[in-house]
Amino acid sequence: MKKKKAVFLDRDGTIVVHIPYLSSPGQLKLLPHAVEGIRLFKDHGYLIIVVTNQSGVARGYFNEESLVEIHDKLQKILIKEKAEVDDIYYCPHHADGVVGQYKIHCDCRKPRPKMLFDAAKQHNIDLSQSIMIGDSEGDILAGKEAGCRSILVIDGNQERGDGLHFGADYVVKDLLEAAQLFVGNKK
Repeated sequence: MKKKKAVFLDRDGTIVVHIPYLSSPGQLKLLPHAVEGIRLFKDHGYLIIVVTNQSGVARGYFNEESLVEIHDKLQKILIKEKAEVDDIYYCPHHADGVVGQYKIHCDCRKPRPKMLFDAAKQHNIDLSQSIMIGDSEGDILAGKEAGCRSILVIDGNQERGDGLHFGADYVVKDLLEAAQLFVGNKK
């Protein structure tokens, strides 16, 4: 069976507005052009996989049930916009957490690439033909470690020149610009 290509997306600051420890579905707000970028990648045969660190679970700010509700709402919003994601992986752990079962050093928290490796195995993904897109050093390092190309999303208030970009292959302002780099403007 032929392996698939995927776009791995961080959630906060890449798809949705970054709200520290977003804990309620009502707080979700899509970033400008996120839907168009996801749709363009989907139209060109990429699987869309969200990989997100959610240490708020370990820190006791919200529980996994709330996180599932948030992700369900995100999926519903994206499906309505015809920009459905194929899967969502999350890491609820953090060594400085207060919730015992999540207060661990784990292999899934980015910058470690376990979420990408797990998705590749489950969805038959060729990591060398895939892309990791995120707004942090951890996102870029996880993508690099997994063997993906990496794209750093920075907003207009951040420098786009020769600043510190954590070794990202590309730097863009949003998901639409990222998609246009790889698939062009064709619809």
